Amino acid sequence: MFKNLIPLNLPEANLKMAKKDGALMVWDDIRKKYLQLTPEEWVRQHFVHHLLALGYPSSALALEGGFQLHKQLQRTDILIYKNASPRVLVECKAPQVPISQKTFDQAARYNLHYKTPYLLLTNGIQHIAAQVDYESGQYHFLENIPPYNEI
Repeated sequence: MFKNLIPLNLPEANLKMAKKDGALMVWDDIRKKYLQLTPEEWVRQHFVHHLLALGYPSSALALEGGFQLHKQLQRTDILIYKNASPRVLVECKAPQVPISQKTFDQAARYNLHYKTPYLLLTNGIQHIAAQVDYESGQYHFLENIPPYNEI
């Protein structure tokens, strides 16, 4: 039933799967419901489990939140809050979608709305973490995802 799922460069996640009307579904622990398992959802669910394993509290994670940017509805994949303030914007792509300048620019555009100090991008294979320096307008690329207590 799960043979077409691409192995990711993330720790294995114990995902709860089901089939509904012939479609593969995955349980989302954050939103407390089953979702259709698309390649991007495969990455998002694994990344959520990775963040939880790193000590990020589930109550700090908001998935697929909507916002207006230039009069168009946009959706963030994962937004991480601390003390009720958005601190990390995470952009997830399907494994076959390369993390490129275009992907980074999309996350940076979304961040015009939230102004988080950190951006994370992942396609499940490649992961990029960056800290935003608003004074200089520069991005400082990080070797690892910052711990929750440092965001």
